[in-house]
Amino acid sequence: MSALWRINLWVSGFFSLVTVACLWLLLHQAVADVERELGAAQAVVHYLSETAEQQPAALQPSLTEHLRHVRVIWLAADEPPHLSEQSGADAMIADWLLPASNHAPRVLDLKDGRRVQLSVDPSDEINEVWDSLQQLLLLCGLALLVSLLTIHWAVRRGVQVLDNLLKALQQVSRGELDVRLSSQGVAEAQQLAGHFNRMTATLERTEADNRRLTRALLAVQDQERTRLAQTLHDDLGQYLAGIRAQACLLRMVADQSDVVRSTALGLEANCEQLQLGFRALIRDLYPVVLQHLPLPEALTLLAQQWHATHGIDCVLSVDPQLPELTPDARAHLYRLLQEALTNVIRHANASQVQVSLQRLGARLVMEIRDNGCGALPLQSPGVGLYSMHERARCLRGELQVKTQPGAGWALALNIPLEA
Repeated sequence: MSALWRINLWVSGFFSLVTVACLWLLLHQAVADVERELGAAQAVVHYLSETAEQQPAALQPSLTEHLRHVRVIWLAADEPPHLSEQSGADAMIADWLLPASNHAPRVLDLKDGRRVQLSVDPSDEINEVWDSLQQLLLLCGLALLVSLLTIHWAVRRGVQVLDNLLKALQQVSRGELDVRLSSQGVAEAQQLAGHFNRMTATLERTEADNRRLTRALLAVQDQERTRLAQTLHDDLGQYLAGIRAQACLLRMVADQSDVVRSTALGLEANCEQLQLGFRALIRDLYPVVLQHLPLPEALTLLAQQWHATHGIDCVLSVDPQLPELTPDARAHLYRLLQEALTNVIRHANASQVQVSLQRLGARLVMEIRDNGCGALPLQSPGVGLYSMHERARCLRGELQVKTQPGAGWALALNIPLEA
């Protein structure tokens, strides 16, 4: 059953209850009013009966022809009394308005030989009650009809908006994110269309960003694989080839002590370079240092190595009373700082970087600032900033990036600490 039909049923039921209540009030009031009217008519019948018995000549048909609520019937000598002509609903209403004992006919045999039947006649009151009931039912029916038509007109407009929204959502579920709702109609429909259009526009931008970032991540993956292959081939491969050649030379010049000594020194240098290369490669692939050192010492070592490699001053301030963090949280913080320092090399053109990691109440705050050239705020972040935002979300925190031309870059990570 549709919403419109349910609303119609509810409204019809409400009007039915109101109509029944009004009918009950009307009939209840009619009983009181008719009781007064027919009580007076009963008194008239009693008065006419006494008058007819005492002065039959005073009771003439011309005088009793147009009496209200009093029925006077002149009977023939052997004519039986006339019973009530009401039947069905009229008789039921008559019995309810006036008990049968109160409007039973009285037949009088007058002294002048005439016979007359006197009774209370509730027919006028019954007609008035019927007229009132019909007017009430007609009024309630018209009110119900107008209400249903108004509801149908108003609800159809709202249902039309919902139908359009449902069709648009079905299109969105199929991946058609360019659908838009018309911003016409009532204020609520305009607001709904505005919110829906902004939502689909955001989804469309997000999908475009995801496609762009997916391509960028694939490109970064290929670059990392290329760099790894070049490192293994150019650096580590050359050192291994040199070590192998020097080992063969040792075999050949085993009786020449000076050559053996110089070759051994070369082997030692090559092994040292090979070890450094492996360490750098492993450090780039995974921060093994986190498995052996606390987070403050691991971050300090990262800052020192970065300074030694790139020659940029890195001032690190770490709160000694850091809370106990999970391995995943420590890895995310380490990688976030590593990515931020990489962005400084690529974009900042800075001579100094300041890094602080402090506990402020129930939150952990990391700030990274440089004195570089800065830039206008990015409308669509690159892979580096996107990965940092994702790490912040993994930590249930928020990453804010602020930059202005000539004012450097400032990153602030704010994450809640678990109780």
